[in-house]
Amino acid sequence: MKFLDLAKVTIRSGSGGNGCVSFRREKFIEYGGPNGGDGGNGGDVIAEAVDGLNTLIDFRYQQHFFAQNGRAGQGSQKTGADGDDIILRVPVGTEIIDEDEETVIADLTEVGQRVVLARGGNGGWGNLHFKSATNQSPRRANPGQSGVERMIWLRLKLIADAGLLGLPNAGKSTFLAATSNARPKIADYPFTTLAPNLGVVGVDNVEFVVADIPGLIEGASEGRGLGDMFLGHVERCAVLLHLVDGTSGDPMVDYRTIIGELEAYGGGLAEKPRITVLNKIDALDEEERAFLADELAAESGGDVMLMSGATGEGVTEVLRALRARIDADRLRQKEIPEEEDKTWQP
Repeated sequence: MKFLDLAKVTIRSGSGGNGCVSFRREKFIEYGGPNGGDGGNGGDVIAEAVDGLNTLIDFRYQQHFFAQNGRAGQGSQKTGADGDDIILRVPVGTEIIDEDEETVIADLTEVGQRVVLARGGNGGWGNLHFKSATNQSPRRANPGQSGVERMIWLRLKLIADAGLLGLPNAGKSTFLAATSNARPKIADYPFTTLAPNLGVVGVDNVEFVVADIPGLIEGASEGRGLGDMFLGHVERCAVLLHLVDGTSGDPMVDYRTIIGELEAYGGGLAEKPRITVLNKIDALDEEERAFLADELAAESGGDVMLMSGATGEGVTEVLRALRARIDADRLRQKEIPEEEDKTWQP
């Protein structure tokens, strides 16, 4: 299944059915009366977050979603049938954005969460509705209300606990493959990862989800390489794991490049909790490890962990550090029940 995280769709709710103008015609009743029924309501357009989806590829092959119109009213006080709703089933983590590509209409972050994107038109009143003491035989009815048509954007931001950052070939896919059942493409050339990957990682009988995104290069915020189009998939993460290749020519420049792209992207990514790891230490001797770790710690202003995704050295310690940050974030975001208002009211 091809990965797609941005789609443009056109939606239209159903129009309401027209009201009916009708009069009773019964035997032995000299004067009948109005009995036109109301029209049915038009169907709504609803978006629902469902389980089991991790791409918007379905919306590449169908971009128009129209709800059913309501049926017109009939005589004998028959109300028209309501139009059927149409449901857009999207992955959890989908943002629904207005046509201006800025206004967020809804953010579906939980399974089963629903939002009405376009409400169907009301059905028109039949002439029975207009009967009064001074107008015993009204000959008018209301038309149904028109539906709403609009264009929206669907943008998927994957739900993950931790996100991997780094330049191309920093070892992100190797780390994900070594710690989970995910099988991302791994090769010795840059940009082997062309789409985000998710993996379920376990440590000390606790599991969490890690997202691997394509590597960033200098100028990604300006569209170079694959650009920063995939950084949205780590916006929801509790912690970022920044992998720095210890075998590159200048790891400090690599580190500053990624931090600069995070700051240019915005969205609070640069302020997110971040764990810095010097990767590929299996190719370094003890003296080189110590030197680069000290240099990187001075550059980052925090602790630096050492790891080799290929041999597994230091991987468990890194996973435990990720778990600690994730647990702390979950506790911080846990909703604290508001105190009940004990003020007496009649």
